[in-house]
Amino acid sequence: MHSFGYRANAVVTFAVTILAVMCSIASLSDNFNNPSPAADIKVLNINWFQKQPNGNDEVSLTMNISADLQSMFTWNTKQVFVFVAAEYETPQNALNQVSLWDGILPTKEHAKFWIHMTNKYRFVDQGSNLRGKAFNLTLHWHVMPKTGKMFADKIVMTGYRLPDSYR
Repeated sequence: MHSFGYRANAVVTFAVTILAVMCSIASLSDNFNNPSPAADIKVLNINWFQKQPNGNDEVSLTMNISADLQSMFTWNTKQVFVFVAAEYETPQNALNQVSLWDGILPTKEHAKFWIHMTNKYRFVDQGSNLRGKAFNLTLHWHVMPKTGKMFADKIVMTGYRLPDSYR
């Protein structure tokens, strides 16, 4: 006859093995999801565009952000982290990214949204590189599953330009 400890060890080992197999199946099932997200960002106003005393450029924007990210949610999705970044080039850097807004979508019902706002975080460039600069607004998302690897992607929206002079 086996002791109690031996039997408990066998039961726990079997349970952990089954749990690992279930987590693997859940993670693999996300590969069959083909999300079709949609987003649009409209810059309504440039509230101010100024040079700070230390020589850096700063911009304040009023935007409408609308997105439908409901297709990101599966039964294995815990939450989706979303953020909007302004992306532009300068002579010093091939890619500059400045986060303007972020949020966490806890459920599928929250994944279809429309927001009217000014940038949540400061849009500052280290230097005087923003006058007349073309930039993209990019909606990034990171899908955080209950089990498995994180998935990240983005939608790039082009055609935005800052003024040639400060105001």
